[in-house]
Amino acid sequence: MLRIHFTAQDLIRTTLATEPDPLWEVLLSLHLLQDSGAELVYGKWRRQVTQPAPRQHLRRLVELAPARGYSPDFLTPAKAHDNLDEALDTLVSTERTTVLNQVDYLMTRRPATAWTKALATGESGAMKQLGADVRAYHDTAIAPYWPSIRRQVNADRAIRVESMVHHGVEHLLANLHPRVRWQAPVLQILDFVDTDVYLDGRGLRLQPSFFCWQAPTKLRDGNLPPVLVFPTRPAPGELHQGETRTAGSLAALLGRTRAEALAVIGNGKTTSEVAQLCKVSLPAASQQTAVLRGAGLITTRRTGTAVLHELTTLGEDLLNGTGT
Repeated sequence: MLRIHFTAQDLIRTTLATEPDPLWEVLLSLHLLQDSGAELVYGKWRRQVTQPAPRQHLRRLVELAPARGYSPDFLTPAKAHDNLDEALDTLVSTERTTVLNQVDYLMTRRPATAWTKALATGESGAMKQLGADVRAYHDTAIAPYWPSIRRQVNADRAIRVESMVHHGVEHLLANLHPRVRWQAPVLQILDFVDTDVYLDGRGLRLQPSFFCWQAPTKLRDGNLPPVLVFPTRPAPGELHQGETRTAGSLAALLGRTRAEALAVIGNGKTTSEVAQLCKVSLPAASQQTAVLRGAGLITTRRTGTAVLHELTTLGEDLLNGTGT
């Protein structure tokens, strides 16, 4: 679990990004491009980006940004940018020692390649090539969808701002994401290696992201300006927005048992309750909830000895036939 420790000064200095960050969207979309999950949400986008076969710039980028695990912090500069040109200027101007240290760490986590070695040794033109690779990928995978990404992030921000105005920063933190808990003065984030981060008066930048999937993320280096990137709500997706679905059409889309499981989960059900209400075995209920979780329709967390499933906003929209 990641624990972010706040002081009163940190709460005052906590900010919410006004725009999506292009380099965070690049990095997190690269992760999703290599992941077969979340088909309902990102499947169509993934197929469009990977056809035709990946080009050299994409192959180099995924060497730095594997589907899971560490990616160098310099790929997403700590200073917020909503302009790609400015963001790339910051990226390619990263100090050589910083690049060396972070790429060296990456190579302890996965095999070194000719490309990562070129970056680590400061080979002439390597950072310039990286900037060109990011731009080429952005032009293909991000730019065509940027209006949708901005709408999604802006809609999320409007919800958060309203929450903060009416209920304060602590309420905002407490309702940031299903995998986040606020126990003053500590923000607890599940799914991380056991780590403590002390803000020490620096505050925290909260960055909603279209391509952040399932759980928040952050920079590894605790000495950099703190930023927490989290998934937007409602979750993005190609789910026939605005079209009302009947129970029959939902069953046709998901399968009868899976559609029933989604319907009974509602505000929260354990696996045992799902099995009982759907009249299926416990292993069958576990299998169905795993598929729904992989599609981004539910989240799952342990509470005591039980496992509790809850609808995501995407799941609610699919169930109710609504969309954004």
